[in-house]
Amino acid sequence: MEYIEVISEKTGFFVSRKSFSLELGGELPEVSVAYRTWGSLSRERNNVILVCHALTGAADADVWWDGMFGEGRGFDPAKDFIICSNVLGSCYGTTGPLSRNPHSGKPYGPEFPAVTIRDMVKLQRLLLDELGIEEIKLVVGASLGGMQALEWGCMFPDRVRAIMPMGVSGRHSAWCIAQSEAQRQAIAADRDWNDGWYEPGNPPARGLAAARMMAMCTYRSFENFQIRFGREKRDEVTFQAESYLRHQGEKLVSRFDANTYIVLTRAMDTHDLSRGRGEYARVLESLTMPVAILSITSDILYPQEEQEELVRHIPHATIEYLHESYGHDAFLIEVDKVSRLVKTFRDEITAKDSSAA
Repeated sequence: MEYIEVISEKTGFFVSRKSFSLELGGELPEVSVAYRTWGSLSRERNNVILVCHALTGAADADVWWDGMFGEGRGFDPAKDFIICSNVLGSCYGTTGPLSRNPHSGKPYGPEFPAVTIRDMVKLQRLLLDELGIEEIKLVVGASLGGMQALEWGCMFPDRVRAIMPMGVSGRHSAWCIAQSEAQRQAIAADRDWNDGWYEPGNPPARGLAAARMMAMCTYRSFENFQIRFGREKRDEVTFQAESYLRHQGEKLVSRFDANTYIVLTRAMDTHDLSRGRGEYARVLESLTMPVAILSITSDILYPQEEQEELVRHIPHATIEYLHESYGHDAFLIEVDKVSRLVKTFRDEITAKDSSAA
């Protein structure tokens, strides 16, 4: 499998030959970042929107978040300079398990070091430094992307004017950690796993597919499965729900890497804004920039109580709800509604900037 094939020809690459230290210890001797941009920097360089992707996403935000881009949309290239970079530890051009270890000349594979959400944000900051960007107007992201948005607010508050986290909490719950561990164990149980080593063209397909199938059951909701599939069958022995999950598993196997899946889900498990910073509520209170929170009421991974906890403690936070039956993935499905919410928040920030000028 050549994962590089999914990278757009429009993708840019930033390579740093300097060692990159990691939060949990160790370092990477060099790092590469795959990224995309849309639009142009304003003369004041104050129109930057950073889009952070979810678990299996890539820098091609206009592909996986189609409908968010365009005139009058949440991301308007005529007004905004939009950036999306592939996260550290992924398999779409940024340094991860499929990357060559300069010391050994071979792919890192299962020996790729543990990374955290803070490492991902630190690398994004390194990319923005290289691009000469000192200020971000808005950081937007859902799920893993929302974790990054929140960490941007904590790590670099002087560089971020506003953040918009969607479908996420301020710290990963035991429920989410358990779901991810079950998925990792599905990969580990695959007879082709061999302690994480396998030929790039021969991944542990059954294990990774099973992990994706398990995940899809948490990305949607009971109501969504009932409405969409019910008890309908594809053929005499296969229910439509079964067929859907098998298809989703096969799709991920064709475009993703098992070691990458493990690295990124473990990184999500580290997500805790209060880690090493003090009491959780006090940390949230330290986020003084405007924060617009999107809550999906049917989300079983990150229930609305977790977003409501964020808005109770973050001083300048507001919350909007998606009352849809799709579950966690509603941010990818109800794109028109999400786009309107992003545009409204972006326009509010712009108006405040204009009145303060």
